[in-house]
Amino acid sequence: MKKVGIIMSVLMGVTMSFCLSLTNSIVSADKFDMTQFLISFGASAVLSLIIGLIVPMKKVEDGACKAMKLRENSVPAKLVSAFISDIIYTPILTLSMIIIVRKMVMKMSHGHAVLPSFATMFIKSFILSLAVAYIIILIVTPIFLKLSLKLAGVNPAGGPPADKK
Repeated sequence: MKKVGIIMSVLMGVTMSFCLSLTNSIVSADKFDMTQFLISFGASAVLSLIIGLIVPMKKVEDGACKAMKLRENSVPAKLVSAFISDIIYTPILTLSMIIIVRKMVMKMSHGHAVLPSFATMFIKSFILSLAVAYIIILIVTPIFLKLSLKLAGVNPAGGPPADKK
């Protein structure tokens, strides 16, 4: 199951990073800047992979659901799990993207860009990112779980591994 967790962390981290970087790149600028997107995506992907490998997301999510007396795999449990994941990943990824964007804009303008305050940029981006990430997590988690189980050779029905029938 550890292999499943690692595969899930990689898939979720890369997907979250891609979608949040894309969303923030589109919303934050007058026009889409591929360089800004790629740098933001790269940095947030590395951060999300680190978070995914350090934080035992399944244990944290299951613990929260158990504390709330939610039945495993129920809709309320899935909503809470998505929220937990969102709250852990999104602030860190949003903060990193805002820092990168501010530095890039200032560098490209030779320090002459007029930007909103850091707090204004962060809060606006954070609220948008929370909503986008929550929806993405709800959509892709079941898909990625099935894929992770298959890639790890685990039969989701509880029988022998998929490749050893």
